[in-house]
Amino acid sequence: MLNKIKEINAEIAQFKIETKEQLEAFRLAFISKKGKVSTLFDDFKNVAVEEKKLVGQELNKLKTIAQERFDSLAEVLQSGSLSSVDSSLDLSLPPIPNELGSRHPITIVKERIIQIFERMGFNVSDGPEIEDDWHNFSALNFPENHPAREMQDTFFIEKNPDMILRTHTSNVQVRIMEQGKLPIRSIMPGRVYRNEAISARAHCMFHQVEGLYIDENVSFADLKDTIYHFVKELFGKDITVRFRPSFFPFTEPSAEIDISCLICKGSGCAICKQSGWVEIGGCGMVDPSVLENCKIDAKKYSGFAFGMGVERITNLKYQIKDLRLFTENDIRFLRQFTSAE
Repeated sequence: MLNKIKEINAEIAQFKIETKEQLEAFRLAFISKKGKVSTLFDDFKNVAVEEKKLVGQELNKLKTIAQERFDSLAEVLQSGSLSSVDSSLDLSLPPIPNELGSRHPITIVKERIIQIFERMGFNVSDGPEIEDDWHNFSALNFPENHPAREMQDTFFIEKNPDMILRTHTSNVQVRIMEQGKLPIRSIMPGRVYRNEAISARAHCMFHQVEGLYIDENVSFADLKDTIYHFVKELFGKDITVRFRPSFFPFTEPSAEIDISCLICKGSGCAICKQSGWVEIGGCGMVDPSVLENCKIDAKKYSGFAFGMGVERITNLKYQIKDLRLFTENDIRFLRQFTSAE
């Protein structure tokens, strides 16, 4: 049987096809129900059991080769461009396999963050990257001309100054709260934009993951337990966490989230500026006025919110020192993450 397969394979390669009549003759000879390939499949039942696997594989290859040559030449003949057929091309050769690309480190870390929070009962929400002032600023306690707006350099849409590129994924939090479906337990990963000079430590486009939990009797202790669990899952059980008092217009009280430096293990180095700590994000209890802006009864419900930059997390996890590497598409950099977790 294997010898017959080799013979028919050679016939397929040598069969001359320059006209539609010759193409039809090829079809009848090899791939029709009474063709030579079909006949071999009929005879396959007589092959010894120990040879069936090898013979079956070769038969399938032969069928594929015959069908591919017929399909390719049929397309050429239909277009009337016979000159495009390269007579030196051996159509019986196997195709060149496509190489798999590398996974981007931002994607790896973002998916890991999502996985951790999904296990804690958070779902994933998304929203528009081009947003109006209300959802990006005003509903979050950023009144017009408020100094806090200067903390975020914004890209405004020139034709409509009320429309901007979102500066954080908090706009998705507002949209979810406005729906009024309580309780809420969700994270919001996505791209955000700020008008900053591109350097090793800053970029005009980056990624955030924010979270929101609103229900009755939600406390700061719930927030701390959530962050503690997340950090231990992502960085390991030896990492310690601390909360520093801070200010955000949309949370009160507010805090910065620090973890012990992954490089020096808290002893002090250039990465942590000799402090032993590195910041990974911000958090706090949702300000009652934000709840009221979104038509949620602040006397009955409370909640917490948090946010972190995916690039910052990725820098720490893989000890990457230049943000620009994430967007330069340097294959030498990206190939390092082919087998990453």
